[in-house]
Amino acid sequence: MKRARRALVTATAALAVIAASSAAASATPEEPERTGLQQKLDDVVAVGAVGALMEVRDGQGVWRGTSGVAELGTTRAVPDRGRFRVGSITKTFVATVVLQLVGEGRLRLDDTAEQWLPGAVPDGHRITVRQLLNHTSGLYDFKRTLPMPPEPEFLDNRWRTWIAGEQVERAVANPPTFEPPGSKYEYSNTGYLLLGQIIEKVTGRSYAGEIERRIIRPLRLRDTSLPGTSPFIRGPHSRGYVPIRKDGEPRLVDYTEMNPSVMGAGGEMISTAKDLNRFVAALLGGRLLPGHLLDEMKTPAVEGRRYGLGLAWQDTSCGVRAYGNDGDALAYQAWSFTTEDRRRQVTVALTPDFRGDPDDAVDALLDKAFCG
Repeated sequence: MKRARRALVTATAALAVIAASSAAASATPEEPERTGLQQKLDDVVAVGAVGALMEVRDGQGVWRGTSGVAELGTTRAVPDRGRFRVGSITKTFVATVVLQLVGEGRLRLDDTAEQWLPGAVPDGHRITVRQLLNHTSGLYDFKRTLPMPPEPEFLDNRWRTWIAGEQVERAVANPPTFEPPGSKYEYSNTGYLLLGQIIEKVTGRSYAGEIERRIIRPLRLRDTSLPGTSPFIRGPHSRGYVPIRKDGEPRLVDYTEMNPSVMGAGGEMISTAKDLNRFVAALLGGRLLPGHLLDEMKTPAVEGRRYGLGLAWQDTSCGVRAYGNDGDALAYQAWSFTTEDRRRQVTVALTPDFRGDPDDAVDALLDKAFCG
């Protein structure tokens, strides 16, 4: 994911002037600013964002900060409780439902794709549910079959409704990225499209319906939704942009409204910092999974990787490990991590402007939030 993002940044360096005048910063007035957090959030925007928001929950209470603007060409502040597309953080919700089904004895991690989706993928008898969850299936990533920014053709699919079976067919028309399954790690959205279909096969209900029933409603995540084919972000939110080449130069195009079925079970969700912090804390606190399945989630896909079964982790400079995930929905990017003891929860979301890659600045911000 980050490799693709950096390539996009390189291709759109000419956008620097467009967003340079957008910098504005604010911390929530009624809450005391944490030392250094606001500056680190401002640094993220300075590197490559139109606007950003952050929520930190810890023993001192709740701190919310914003930086930049909610819409290019305006001074409108980023809503500190605003909604955003969470991208691949959706995968953590999907993985949680899959593991709940495992805990109920309705599914096994060693079940194969062929058992549940006969004929859906070549050699599906060799690919397990575990490998779909931890990106070791070797399946070609559906996302790589599509035109991407800054190519103008990217916009041709903006309103298109995608069906998971069609997406999988496009992916498996390409050879596996490695053999045999389970031998390597390579990120693939295709695996999560298949997991969404497997959830439907097991339960008789859509993966979105199961996430709603099993996670969103019990945790009262009131601002979290799976929009399906609806292009809108309901409630307060920042505008999101993608770079598109026009007359030889990339220009930012408002991409706030789009048909999210292209992301499906791999990334369609909309949420808020508050809801994501609540979800990750509940997950790590054992409210959604028994301990042995949470341990499975925390087991790395391959040695040296910081990704398990739909769950990622970061090791900070102070030796604290934080679990969660990050997501890239092109016009929106998000990070949500919580310490294992749940004493500190941090979510960051931004709308990139593609002047530069904000990853390092976000890592520094997260480190500051977790280590002080």
